[in-house]
Amino acid sequence: MILSCNSCGKKFVVPDNAITASGRMVQCGSCGNKWRQYPLNEIKKTTATSQPKKMVSKSQPVQPRIQKPKKTKKNIVKKTREISLYSPEYLAKKHGIKINDTKPIKVNSKIDRVKISFGFYNSLILFIFLVIALSRILYFSQNFIISYVPASEYYLNYFFESIRNIFEIWKSLVTSY
Repeated sequence: MILSCNSCGKKFVVPDNAITASGRMVQCGSCGNKWRQYPLNEIKKTTATSQPKKMVSKSQPVQPRIQKPKKTKKNIVKKTREISLYSPEYLAKKHGIKINDTKPIKVNSKIDRVKISFGFYNSLILFIFLVIALSRILYFSQNFIISYVPASEYYLNYFFESIRNIFEIWKSLVTSY
């Protein structure tokens, strides 16, 4: 027997003996619609006997209409939950999750600790900013440092030459692409 859903029209194959003469509640596997299904043979027999045919002078016989059983809406009252879905008892019973700490979480308006996290890119920007600031401070105080520590002149010149070389490499990379 082929059943079709009244709501979405999807068709299902059901064995003939699965639906009795008194009918059976069936549910669509696609949309979830439920209805009472009667066997197709029984419906044809009852409608054929209940509606007498009228004979008209040698015209083609009129086939009887198959009436579908009317849908009746039932007012289903939802039961309220006796136990909360997030209670430790429900979680332990249904899902096997045991919560040992049953202390309520304190919501404190005072902040005990402030966790500051910049993230990778913010830390990278901060590092670059600090390197540039340090190099500018060294550049402007170069003469002052050399006057107090004469041996640092070689290291400061090497440092600024390296920075100039890095800038030249970046310029050539940017202009070549």
